[in-house]
Amino acid sequence: MAVTVIAKLKVKPGSEAAFEAAAKEMIEKIRPTEPGTLSYVLHKNTADPTEFTYVEVYQDPAALAAHRGSEHMKAFGGKLAGLLAGRPEIAMLSEVARK
Repeated sequence: MAVTVIAKLKVKPGSEAAFEAAAKEMIEKIRPTEPGTLSYVLHKNTADPTEFTYVEVYQDPAALAAHRGSEHMKAFGGKLAGLLAGRPEIAMLSEVARK
């Protein structure tokens, strides 16, 4: 069963470009190494440029676990340490219906 994660992150003002660069680098590493990651999209709030939201869809819980344990995710976490303005808000969702 597919697993969806919605992750909202707030970055410190002035850190937007550094966050975006680190996020894009990490996403590029996901493409060839995580076949169970079906979708991994980063959005930027149009009303608040310091707020970013990931919408992630994984094939199953094992694919999510593989993503979380990947070296590129660990490296990304290290880069975020000085950029975030608080803890991310994470919502784990299970699919109910689809078109």
